[in-house]
Amino acid sequence: MAKIKQIKCIRTRHDGSWIIVKVLTDQDGLYGIGSASDMYQPKAVVSIVEELLAPLLIGRDASQIEDIWQTMYTSGYWRNGSSLHTAMSGIDMALWDIKGKEAGLPVYQLLGGAVRSAIPAYAHANGDTYEQLEEEVIAFKEQGYRIIRCQLGGYGGGGFVNGSGKSLFPPAKMFDEESYIEAIPGMFEKLRARFGMELSFTHDVHEHLTPSGAVTLSRLLDPYRLFFLEDLLQSEHTEWYRRVRELSSTPQAIGELFVHPQEWLPLVKNQLIDFVRMRVSKAGGITPCRKIANVCEAFGVRTAWQEGGENDPVNQLASAHLDMAIMSFGVQESNHFNEREKEAFPGHAVIEGGHLYLNDKPGLGIDIDETKASELLGAADVAAGYHRPYKLDRKPDGTLVRP
Repeated sequence: MAKIKQIKCIRTRHDGSWIIVKVLTDQDGLYGIGSASDMYQPKAVVSIVEELLAPLLIGRDASQIEDIWQTMYTSGYWRNGSSLHTAMSGIDMALWDIKGKEAGLPVYQLLGGAVRSAIPAYAHANGDTYEQLEEEVIAFKEQGYRIIRCQLGGYGGGGFVNGSGKSLFPPAKMFDEESYIEAIPGMFEKLRARFGMELSFTHDVHEHLTPSGAVTLSRLLDPYRLFFLEDLLQSEHTEWYRRVRELSSTPQAIGELFVHPQEWLPLVKNQLIDFVRMRVSKAGGITPCRKIANVCEAFGVRTAWQEGGENDPVNQLASAHLDMAIMSFGVQESNHFNEREKEAFPGHAVIEGGHLYLNDKPGLGIDIDETKASELLGAADVAAGYHRPYKLDRKPDGTLVRP
């Protein structure tokens, strides 16, 4: 069996936020890659990989994926942090990539084989006005999408108002809950009048609401039969999904901020949600996500692995391999890359007719051209260093709105 010889991080994209972990073995030409990208604290993730995990794993049998995952999980004693799990995910994906290459099979075959021919994906339509939104919905419909996320001016759009002009805090958008609860049902009323039931719609609340406001919004959206309503509640307030379930029939999706291996479990086993939304590269990689999918199947909950526009092509492929092999699959969030980014990642997934397709190459089926990846880095961004904390909204009185 191949032994782990070296683990390195490759930072790429214009701002250096994509972190690709490359695990090299003692067998010539045999290596794997995984995603450990983080928009907000990439250097912290790189440090964990290089200073904690790599020294721990050099010399280990690369085939021992489960034991290596458990070893990494407890390697820092304190666990369940997003940075640690992102670093673990990159290595875990790379080990599955290696195993598939050794077996001469794509990863989804190692997970049990295909249960579908293609992977339905949903698109992201957005507009500062309803008219702009409708134009984007029409464009995605013409591309073959049948499930479309609709936002009215981004996260919180429809609820932004002018502030008082006097603030003790850094500048931020001002979010008014009542305006939002009024605007979003109105948006879907127009969409249903225009498209009927021809399309399925989702919407991302992005956790902007109070619990009582969240219950009200979900009830008001019942007549429009959404495919799901995403992140209705903050991850700190998930017990309120019991109240939502009692009063609303709108399907619920949550999990983008989950990193704990069992954070999702009470919601799934009590059937309080309909879709689990973790990002594979934040949840610890393929190893824990296949277990999560199996539990979801037992309780009738489906997956909708989170992708996000800042994510990389390797995570997209890892998600796709899970999608191909699990019965609890619901839908895959789409992501798009420019031509230079795709050239740096040969073997990337392809989206056609609203469906995601992966190739049948061994492993994850994707590689990284390190020369082209380095050319993606923006010289000005690298020279300036990296500082990009998440941009927060505030209530009109100045109180922060948690994402």
